[in-house]
Formats: sequence, C-alpha cells, structure tokens
Amino acid sequence: MDIGCHLPTQGPLATREALTRFCREAEARNIASLWVSDHVVFPRTKSGEYPGGRFPHAPDTAYLEPVAVLAAAAMVTERARLGSSVFILGHRHPVVMAKLLTTIDALSNGRLIVGVGVGWWEEELTILGVPYKQRGRHADEILKIFKTLWTSDHPTFEGEFFRFDDVGFQPKPVQKPYPPIWVGGESGPALRRTAQLGDAWYPIGTNPANPLDSLKRFKAQVDRLRKMTVEAGRKAEAVGVTLRVTQFGENAPTKAGDGERRLFSGKPAELAADIKALKEMGVGCLDFGFSGSTVDATLAEMQKFKRDVLALV
Repeated sequence: MDIGCHLPTQGPLATREALTRFCREAEARNIASLWVSDHVVFPRTKSGEYPGGRFPHAPDTAYLEPVAVLAAAAMVTERARLGSSVFILGHRHPVVMAKLLTTIDALSNGRLIVGVGVGWWEEELTILGVPYKQRGRHADEILKIFKTLWTSDHPTFEGEFFRFDDVGFQPKPVQKPYPPIWVGGESGPALRRTAQLGDAWYPIGTNPANPLDSLKRFKAQVDRLRKMTVEAGRKAEAVGVTLRVTQFGENAPTKAGDGERRLFSGKPAELAADIKALKEMGVGCLDFGFSGSTVDATLAEMQKFKRDVLALV
C-alpha cells in the first residue's frame, strides 16, 4: 500500500518556496504520491460549504491553481506520483485539459494520476460554464474525450456537449494507454462512473456526509463497486480502490454514522489497525492531509505519523 499526502497550496503556504521545499522533502521521506485539490473561484455565497458541514471556504484565502502546481511539482521531484484530488471535470475545456494533463505526464516522465470528479458547488460550476444539472453526463463525455485524444492518431468526437473532427493532438501521454483515471465521489453515480470509465475509485472516506466513515460501511461500498464493475463488463479487479483521509487521530470524531468506530479515529495502534484492514481489503493507496502553519510544522506532523502509526503496520 502506498502512502501519499496533500501539497500545501492554500493560505500562507501558497508560495514557491513552501511548495518546492515540501515537494522535495516529502519525496525524501519516501512519500509515494503528492496531491492537489481543485477550485478556481470562491463565490461569496452561503452554499460555499461542503455537504455535511465540512470544508468551509474562505474566499480571500490564497489557493494555487492545481494544474500549474502539478507541473511545478513535476520539475522538482523524481519518484513521487503526482495526482489530483480531484480535478473537477468541466472547470477547464476538455481539449485544453487533456493537453495540460499529457504535458504534466511528459514533464514528470509518466508519474501523473488523473483524479476526477463532477463537483458539488453549483455557483462555482455555473460561473465556469458547466451545465450543473447535467454535470454527470457532461463529466462522462469529458472522460471519453480525454481517452480519445490520448489514444487516437486521428481524434474525432461527436457528443452531446462537445464535438471535433480529426484533430492533431501531440504529445500522447508517456503512460500507456494513458495516465490512470481515479474517480472521486461517494454516490451511486460516482460508483457507476468508476465501474464504467475509471481505473480506481478515490473517495473521501472520512467525510461525514457519505456512507464510508466506518470500516463496515466502506467495505459494503467496495463490494457494491465490484458488483457494478462486473455488470459493466469488466473484471472486478480491473478497478482499484484508494482512499483520501482528511481527519485522523485522537482529535478526529470517534463515531461513524452506523454507530461503529470511525475509520482513522483514536490512538496510533487503532490507525495502524485500520491501515492493515484496508490493505487486506485491497486498498492500494491512502492519501493523508497533513497540516501546519509552516512547512516545518507540516513535515513534523508527517514524520510523527510515520513514527507512531506507519511503524506499527
């Protein structure tokens, strides 16, 4: 199982110095993957809070653009995978986005992971031209466009939202046939999108608004995904399972929605047991959000986690 972490892209750490130093030092500490999240603008509306009451967004806080951040990270690292948690399909025109992503794959020598989602913030999506109520179909079409541009010598596409005929598109991605696509989201449509179009499922497992906050509930959703993958005409193991962890440790909520112990809550031994159980379940990557007001503080939290938790796994 790989352990990844989020890059400092917000607030006082949204600087060249903080980003480049963190990238280098996280890689030196054998962190397997580095992740960014995706917002472009922050509408000043009361709806700017994630379902379930988490992730309030401060509209005047610095927030680096994630595509550019991954390009920068590609140039200062050598081994760590680089991923998005997640790029919102529709924030950028799909042909432009396909070119940006294949450029990052080239600059990183084939280390890109394309995490994608449909988004939830209606005002932001509307500003960026996304048909909010059709964003699921819109997103599916964008994923098909990516794959067409990345694999065809004469890309042609005719869809509900986008169309083009026999365009030149180079370079193709370093990774063949294309960088792995990890689909975020915890809903039924997200599972369906993963089963049909994704290479892995990448939910936020400790989000209180979704049914994945206990080991029992998470396993039930993984079983559901496996069934849907087979129904989509693919082998169950064709789709990997990963997990983003935003709250963990003794300060995290302790009870899940089903009354069971919440995943990644409690003492180091309990967190280590969760990691072991998820590994046995087939989870291939965990992405943790280490945080601090400085790079040193964030790296210290990461190092403490490795010493107190990962050493027990």
